[in-house]
Amino acid sequence: MTTELVGAPAAPSLLEKAARVLAAFDGPEPRLSLTEVIRRSGLPRSSAHRILDQLVRLRWLDREGRDYRMGMRMLELGALAAHHNRLRRAALPRLHALHESTGSLVHLYVLDGAEIVCLERIGGSADTSVPSRVGGRMPAHSTAAGKALLAHGDPAVVEPVLAGRLRAHTPRTIVAPAQLRSRLAEVRDRGVAFDLEETFRGVSCVAAPLRGSGRAIAAVSVSGRGAHRELERLAPAVRACAGAVWRDLFGPGRPARRASAAPSGPAPRPDMSEQAMDTMMGWLRTSEWM
Repeated sequence: MTTELVGAPAAPSLLEKAARVLAAFDGPEPRLSLTEVIRRSGLPRSSAHRILDQLVRLRWLDREGRDYRMGMRMLELGALAAHHNRLRRAALPRLHALHESTGSLVHLYVLDGAEIVCLERIGGSADTSVPSRVGGRMPAHSTAAGKALLAHGDPAVVEPVLAGRLRAHTPRTIVAPAQLRSRLAEVRDRGVAFDLEETFRGVSCVAAPLRGSGRAIAAVSVSGRGAHRELERLAPAVRACAGAVWRDLFGPGRPARRASAAPSGPAPRPDMSEQAMDTMMGWLRTSEWM
């Protein structure tokens, strides 16, 4: 039988070891040798070498000869996090104003494949009409925000969603691709999308895309237990909010076609932001070597 020393520090978990390896690259030198990673991370040689090999295979790091450097996956996440943080900061005052004027739960979503990801949720803690949270995911095909984004999305992203299995979440969920295509065409015509109890029973939503004349980069939605006529009344306010956020981001005179694929301003720094680290850590928890 073994005993543990009282007060002895716990051995670092595999997740903590991986974080130490990645943190070793937080310096002016873009490339590090195995010896330098060991020195900076404080890990045994065998652990550092094994983790480095796995990170290279997962594209978090690249290997050049005997040296290692940040990989494309790390740079992509840093840029994505910077873009989403900028979008959220610009939208936050408008989302609060929309919540105050409507008294309803307000969300900001972006599209990720066949799902939407919540960047912000504005509503009272007692508002449980929609079981949403920041960072949470929902199906794109059944949600108002998802349909607003699919209607103005990249065909390379939208077509696989329409061709895939459309799961029914309630009896009202649209699962026929032809019917969903028709609904998306209506969204393009009206500038708003609706979810009439298609994701949760008793919950309806209206959403508008953030866009100029090109693809949508996000969507603002208002959710509640009101009837369809109530959503129709709120639709202009939601559409106006989305338009105001777009103008705050890009200005009234900026050509929309240049902003449809990426935000304006200088390119985001490809650094390891807190959100990128959180995303990376969540992904690593499910990787095979954990």
